[in-house]
Amino acid sequence: MIESERQRLVALLARADVAALLSTLNRDGEEARIVGGAVRNALLGEPVSDIDIATTCLPDETMRRARAAAFKAVPTGVEHGTVTVVIDGAPFEVTTLRRDVETDGRHAVVAFGRDFREDALRRDFTINALGLDKAGVLHDYADGLADLAARRVRFIGVAGDRIAEDYLRILRFFRFHARYGAGEPDRAALDACMAGRVGLDGLSRERVWAELRKLLVAPRAAETLQAMAGAGLLMPVLGGVPRLSRFAAIAGAPGEGVYPAFRLAAVTVAVSEDALRLRERLRLSNAEFERISGIAAALEALSGSGRLPEIATLRRLVYRIGADAVAGALVLLGTAETSAEVQGLIAGIARTPAFLPSGRDVLALGVAAGPLVGAVLERARHDWIEAGCPAEEAVQRGLVDRAVEGLAGR
Repeated sequence: MIESERQRLVALLARADVAALLSTLNRDGEEARIVGGAVRNALLGEPVSDIDIATTCLPDETMRRARAAAFKAVPTGVEHGTVTVVIDGAPFEVTTLRRDVETDGRHAVVAFGRDFREDALRRDFTINALGLDKAGVLHDYADGLADLAARRVRFIGVAGDRIAEDYLRILRFFRFHARYGAGEPDRAALDACMAGRVGLDGLSRERVWAELRKLLVAPRAAETLQAMAGAGLLMPVLGGVPRLSRFAAIAGAPGEGVYPAFRLAAVTVAVSEDALRLRERLRLSNAEFERISGIAAALEALSGSGRLPEIATLRRLVYRIGADAVAGALVLLGTAETSAEVQGLIAGIARTPAFLPSGRDVLALGVAAGPLVGAVLERARHDWIEAGCPAEEAVQRGLVDRAVEGLAGR
């Protein structure tokens, strides 16, 4: 471990809330350490958000000590030994050391223990098995520090055994490789993922989407999805043919926002049926489904012409589907050669003018109050959209006049 890494660990321990929690748990024969992602990210110099603590204290003792120190303690998962301790608004997951008694590929029955090494070696990857004690000593039972330096994601022990304990670890492997790995995926891990892929069928859709959501926005998502596809693991997850070149184009585009729903649309959506399939397969939220289905509808409307559409065509779509969906579809249809033109079209639809006439204008033309007023406005707005949404007020009022003549027989 180099000096800069050591200093980052010292800074983590120096946080007032971290120091207070460790001091509370580290006494009277009990011990607690920072474990997992917080240690990993501190070593890498990356932001540390969630801080997990492993302790020899049983859950009831953890809660007693936390409350005695005036911390909030919530029994969020006591059956698995986890208590959430909140200090000055910051949550810490504090979990009693464990060992697996029984696993079925999705859930584990655990027993509490007092062995930090045993607890660390039941984790998934070597880079997640690092621990940091109150004195600043780094505990590395699985050579995770070497793997972290090499940017290598590797299962602890026999990869197939780790996967059989929880098949979600197949997706977690690719997600962590996309986030922390470099080069080709670990061969032993990849082979084990391929051998265990039938286990993906038994996972809940929510768990699958939770992992896939993080993978899609990871720094090396495009290369990792390619590796998954090559191993025959991407189609079973998505339920359709992946569009890897399209995903790679948007993943590497400068200035693109990182939104999981948009990236999911990029990799697997072409028509509206794709959005319906994904909603069922991944249990998308309503907001995620609406965004993806809008992009799918826009893609259906815009694909096949072989050239970029006119702004009038796009504005018609904006009023039918929404500006966000149309802009998303344009990005997915764009190429390197037309990227500037695509951005110009997106800017153009963002400036789509408003339809100004109101019911008062229809009444001023002599139409009696009632349902006919709404019908006139609806006809005029339809004609305005079909005309490409012209901004000129005189043109819009002319369309209202024409609608009155057509519907009121004036």
